[in-house]
Amino acid sequence: MDVRDDRPSPGTPDLPRDPHGGEQSDGVSRRGFLTRGVAALAGMTSVAAALSPLRHLDRDDIPSIAEFFQKHYKEMTAEDKQEVFRRVQEAVKRHHGVDVELADPGPLAGVEFVYGLNLSRCIGCRKCVHACVKENNQSSAPEIEYIRVLEMEKGSIDVETANHHYPEKVVPDADKYYMPVQCHQCDNPPCVKVCPVEATWEEDDGITVIDYDWCIGCRYCEAACPYWARRFNFTEPAVAGPLNTDMAYLSNRPRPKGVVEKCTFCLHRTRVGRMPACLEVCPTGSRKFGNVLDPDSEVAYILRHKRVYVLKQDVGTLPRFFYYFDERGSRYHEPISEEVGS
Repeated sequence: MDVRDDRPSPGTPDLPRDPHGGEQSDGVSRRGFLTRGVAALAGMTSVAAALSPLRHLDRDDIPSIAEFFQKHYKEMTAEDKQEVFRRVQEAVKRHHGVDVELADPGPLAGVEFVYGLNLSRCIGCRKCVHACVKENNQSSAPEIEYIRVLEMEKGSIDVETANHHYPEKVVPDADKYYMPVQCHQCDNPPCVKVCPVEATWEEDDGITVIDYDWCIGCRYCEAACPYWARRFNFTEPAVAGPLNTDMAYLSNRPRPKGVVEKCTFCLHRTRVGRMPACLEVCPTGSRKFGNVLDPDSEVAYILRHKRVYVLKQDVGTLPRFFYYFDERGSRYHEPISEEVGS
């Protein structure tokens, strides 16, 4: 019988063997080459599919190197801030065609802002809503509003059954009362606790702010807020009318797509001695704002002498936004007579 000896002869180099028999002349079998080629092609196809959404991105959707490595607001030096503010100003000029000076007013020493709203006097006209939209450069398409006015049944405090979409032409309804809801600037803010990148935080004057350049759009804060106070930009915001150029970095500068925004008590106004826009436009004087640490302030007086109501007090957020009632002189009672007032 002819027995084949597969052992290499002396001096012959060993060649790798194909698992199906035969020797590989160059170290790679035809089957192995095809298998690896198909795997590489599949990998490239997967990468291409993963990157395909990027083709829809505009120039401003992709951060520059400087934007990508921007420091946290609290860690930035004065020079860092000026560079960031310059980029924001250039973006505003490019998108809106206006020149702006971006302010950055800090918290005032010895000041803790609180906001009181008189439910006895609010007539549900929504003028505060429209003033807030204009002041804070909020989007009109899609529509974003920081203040939500609820039409409530008399004798009820159930906000879940309130009417958000009542017609303004018939207010006030004698059988209803109205409760505007906005950011409560909590002293124990759940929104701050859940933010994974610390893009939102509470400042020394009680205002909770957002750095829109650090927000990653996860919407954890929106889910955590018990007052429905945060809004998310699902698309590129479109501001109707002229842009309000009196703006601050942590307040009303234009926001990009994919970030959360909210009320900041108009910090670009209130930190320089002015009142919030919603308060100034209120026709009934229902809104009161000031420094609760000042015992002579109007808000401190209200907290001492009025019937105060805190929305969802049981959740323990310790809000700086509260509601109060007039026992006399409201639209639900006869006006105070001159004899009583004298």
